[in-house]
Amino acid sequence: MRRILEPLIIGCLEISIPIIQGGMGVKVSTAPLAAAVADCGGAGTIASVGLGYGTEENETNFLKASREGLEREIRHARELTRGVVGINIMTAASNYADLARTGVREKTDFIISGAGLPLRLPEYAGESATKLIPVVSSARAANIIIRTWRKRYDRLPDAIVVEGPLAGGHLGFRPEHLHPYGDSGNVLEQLVAGVLKVAAEYEGTSGRQIPVIAAGGVFNGKDVARFLRLGAAGVQIATRFVATHECAVPDTFKNLYLAAGKDDLVIIPSPVGMPGRAIKTKFIDRIMRGERIPFKCNYRCLRACDPKTASYCIARAMFNAVSGDVDNAVVFAGSNVTRVNKVVSVKELLDEIVSETSAELART
Repeated sequence: MRRILEPLIIGCLEISIPIIQGGMGVKVSTAPLAAAVADCGGAGTIASVGLGYGTEENETNFLKASREGLEREIRHARELTRGVVGINIMTAASNYADLARTGVREKTDFIISGAGLPLRLPEYAGESATKLIPVVSSARAANIIIRTWRKRYDRLPDAIVVEGPLAGGHLGFRPEHLHPYGDSGNVLEQLVAGVLKVAAEYEGTSGRQIPVIAAGGVFNGKDVARFLRLGAAGVQIATRFVATHECAVPDTFKNLYLAAGKDDLVIIPSPVGMPGRAIKTKFIDRIMRGERIPFKCNYRCLRACDPKTASYCIARAMFNAVSGDVDNAVVFAGSNVTRVNKVVSVKELLDEIVSETSAELART
């Protein structure tokens, strides 16, 4: 018996397939990917970081280039789909406020914000209809954000993404608590359960729903069903969307995903100030040996980065990845990248996950 999935409801947004495509920078999750996901009934996410990178203006006017890059991507996505499309912004970005205000001005459907606590995000969103969704890695962080937003802005999060230690990219955990290959047990289940309790307490006093979305290591329909049964309203998936035709990264990037084994994953230090999970490259081998790779910086894209002392420029390394120069690149990936073995369309991927989820839920 086939069970129809319940939509993910975030305020006035209805996402018919309860899957959000995770934001991946620099220039990994752009308008074509986000729009394709939205067209299939999920929620697409444009990563706002580094969208001006590779242009002359980025070197002379970083703020303007970043702003205009984000504007272009949001507008392009709107040309491609009428579905739900939002943006992701790293709290660690030095132009965080400008990117948030740009997203709101462009009427993006939602802003997902992590890599730090987005305590001032409601200030930049004002009275807009854009949904505000913080990313947390603990119930404590969820409580701090909700309490702060309520006190300062009389506002609650429209949803909360709970990201566990199996995710790719920057992680909200201490390096010693992370295993490169994802040997973290059922940590995400515990985190989601904790945040669900926090959300329920505030829902009880406010009368408003705060959907909780599980992220970090969600790979197939069995995973989706597990978190839906636990009480999550939906899931966020990032890594699998890289291996789709609609993802704009070059084949050299995708081939790293297809070839990755457990020995190819490492936890690296990042100038963001957080550890990150990435696939080994020649560049990362140099980082892991403690080598400093000097660079020139005409701006400071990350608040925590001091170009004079940072061991490398992560923006340049990530831009190299999407430019095809993987030997000099940082390529982030979740722990389940080792299970990715082919490139498919977004529709094929979502159809597969939905079918698996429905079959799994029908067993109960």
